[in-house]
Amino acid sequence: MKNFTITYIVVFFMLSIPKTMAAQVVISTPSLGFSQACASASFNTYNISFAFSPEGNLGSTNQFIIELSDASGAFSNATVVYTSAQGAVTTSPATLSFSLPTDTAGQSYKVRVKSTAPAATSTGSVSFPAYYKIQDTPFSINNLIETGVYCSGGSYLLTIDNPGTGDNDSPLQYPSLTFNWYKETSPTTSVFVASGNTLSVNQPGTYFAETNYGSCTSNSFSNRVTVSESTTNGTSTINSSLGNPYCASQGSTTLSAINGVSYQWYKDGVEISGATNQMYETNETGAFSVDIDLGDCSTSASIDLDGIGFTSEIDVTEVNMIEDGETLTATVTTTASSPEFKWYFNDTLITGATANSYEATKTGNYKVEITQTVGCDTTKEFQFSVQTAFPNVSDIPNLISPNGDGINDTWVIPQEYVNGANATVTILSAQGEIILQTNNYLNNWPENQLDFKSVNPVYYYVITTSDNKTKKGSITVVK
Repeated sequence: MKNFTITYIVVFFMLSIPKTMAAQVVISTPSLGFSQACASASFNTYNISFAFSPEGNLGSTNQFIIELSDASGAFSNATVVYTSAQGAVTTSPATLSFSLPTDTAGQSYKVRVKSTAPAATSTGSVSFPAYYKIQDTPFSINNLIETGVYCSGGSYLLTIDNPGTGDNDSPLQYPSLTFNWYKETSPTTSVFVASGNTLSVNQPGTYFAETNYGSCTSNSFSNRVTVSESTTNGTSTINSSLGNPYCASQGSTTLSAINGVSYQWYKDGVEISGATNQMYETNETGAFSVDIDLGDCSTSASIDLDGIGFTSEIDVTEVNMIEDGETLTATVTTTASSPEFKWYFNDTLITGATANSYEATKTGNYKVEITQTVGCDTTKEFQFSVQTAFPNVSDIPNLISPNGDGINDTWVIPQEYVNGANATVTILSAQGEIILQTNNYLNNWPENQLDFKSVNPVYYYVITTSDNKTKKGSITVVK
């Protein structure tokens, strides 16, 4: 009986040896198909290759697993980033692909490969930088205000704007991200200053922030802010959340000032009651300003807010003089989207005049309306007049109204007395004082504004022609 027992144990041990040997497999250190992993929503696939031996020792249910270390290269809390299907990989060497988790950020990650049947684990790969660029668009700091001011001996706090609104995809929405701050040393170079969500600045210069994606290139960077030490006349700028000009039909825009202790806002030079915060919301246009208390000193800022939503210019003046037979071409340039143009002559729409330019052939009053038809539906207009410097008038007028409206602003007399006709024109005040005397009158009196209040002054003229004929009369000036 004793011999039978010994024989049974020996047989059992001998039978178990092949089974133990068949369960062993060795996996090589994985080889990386990349030098750094810079993942994003548009790209997140990375390859590794490895060998295993012997191939025949793999069980039919075996799965290969790729594990990603932490940012320091440790596998104590490894993350599984890939698992093959059972029995899918049977030939060595093998190449597998994996994707990075969205919170990946560091310079010393490693990967390793494990098998399940039999269980085996490779050594870790060489370390590599790995970042998932969960936010990869420009963002704003300092409320998009281009300047900052600090008092002598003090500092100015730059912050990343949060939350992101409108086009501002704030990276602060993603808690896993960290940030680096830089100071410009030239238009194309900069130096690292510090890391963090904010930066306290006590040296003049231009600063900006970047999301820390290590050696990976990225579009996640901020606007530039130029910070200076406050002076007696130091000023900063104001930012409009809807831009400037802005589309008033979209609602109110938020005006933002730089960081300070207290504020007082003004519109057109008048204090706005209760407007004492860093931001002021308005749907009005005009000249806005703010006084900013920085603690040990103060500064101010201003903005001329335009609610049209686009800019336009016209290349003619309000009053334009032409000779008989001449024409005047007026051209409008605009940033309006898909603009429409309407031209008017003496307040009557000119049929067919829909281009951005118009050739005026008649004297009179003109107007052009520019309407933006895409986006902000708003209209801007320009008015101008076309006059003949020496019109063929038949009578000498006895009344003028120099009020700047383009009508009877100057004393315009027949062509036989002006511009080379060699006629002497004399204008006298009611007291007999000579106001103007010339032998080449240009229809341009009065050239300067006449100062009077309630009584319409009367002047007198004497015109002597080249053949010694004389014309006399009075000129009444009205508002």
